Amino acid sequence: MPVLPRRLLRARRRLRADLAQLFCALIGLALGVALPRVSVGPTVQGDRLSELLFTLGIGVIGVVSIVFSLLFGVVQWSASTFSPRLNLFRGDPLVWRTFALAVGVFTFAVTAGVVSLNSTDVTVLVPATAILAALVTFGLIRALQIRAFLSLQLASVLDAVTSRGRAVIAAVYPLRSEPPDATDEPSAELPELRRTVTWAGAPGVVQQLELRWLIEAATRADALVVFRVGVGDTVHDESPLADIHGGELSDQVVRAAVVRGAERSFGQDPMLAFRLLSDIALRALSPSVNDPATAVDSIDASEGLLRAVAMRELAVADVTDAAGDTRVRLVLPAWEDYLRVAIEDLMQFATPFIMVLERLRRLLVNLLEIWPASHAPLLQLQSRVNAALLAAQPTTPRE
Repeated sequence: MPVLPRRLLRARRRLRADLAQLFCALIGLALGVALPRVSVGPTVQGDRLSELLFTLGIGVIGVVSIVFSLLFGVVQWSASTFSPRLNLFRGDPLVWRTFALAVGVFTFAVTAGVVSLNSTDVTVLVPATAILAALVTFGLIRALQIRAFLSLQLASVLDAVTSRGRAVIAAVYPLRSEPPDATDEPSAELPELRRTVTWAGAPGVVQQLELRWLIEAATRADALVVFRVGVGDTVHDESPLADIHGGELSDQVVRAAVVRGAERSFGQDPMLAFRLLSDIALRALSPSVNDPATAVDSIDASEGLLRAVAMRELAVADVTDAAGDTRVRLVLPAWEDYLRVAIEDLMQFATPFIMVLERLRRLLVNLLEIWPASHAPLLQLQSRVNAALLAAQPTTPRE
């Protein structure tokens, strides 16, 4: 049985934006109070320095506000042009770290200005720190603008989605040690079903799973938890979450393993990249856009991800404890699921476009070189694409 990758055991949690802003504000407050009281090196007049600090602090916040108002327009344009599920730029840590640093610079400048207002002489470290922090903030703003402009370009978006998709695939699935087999399925027999755990709480998307504590609890209870939803699925109140086989586990232990959010994330979701690429292709093939070349570019990116999946061991749904006993069974995408999202979802809308059908045909030919030639889903898709190509070919009128 393949060893389960670490990413499926531990959820990756980001520092919340409001905590980052609070942290930078506290650092700015502490430095603003402490630095003006230091009596080291050259000094400047406190009253004139206060005017400079107040102007600098307000100026930084003003620039950041204008830049962020423009960036929100970029986010809206990207969502309407590519996919509303595309949150690469909106969820970029650089966005909130830049704003957090700007809050810290503002807090430091205002605090240091107030402390220096009634001081005759203040160390030159205060204006030097303020100017240096402002320059770092402007550097981050420049990097943010460049990243925002790149998010408007198709090639950069496809590259970003593909890179994140490859990283998740490599982290979730180990490399194959044997030739691919289309029959990879969990083989362990299930103990007697004890009961079903339902979701309790606000509805949302399963973003990640935190399995470490669940595996320990299942080992102590000699139980097997079979999830009925996977990462990327939506859970509703009282909807089935998992089945408990064998020993007894509390509902809270099972629910605590689910990290819920408002939208899908790349943390443990290898299907998300395929969904985004398919969304971009479908939007390009819509009658209002009519851009088959963009769809072809998206299919190019999907082929790279399909090749990456084909080289991986997909049968990692069974999670074992230290003794080798299966304690958790996950819901993971099968090879057919990737084919459906990357290829089959496009078939109906690609029919009028010969260049798109030709690219799909070439994609299937390339995949058949990796997977066994008798693999039924690939052959069925190839037959459908060939039939669509034949029907789309212009007919020559007879004389």
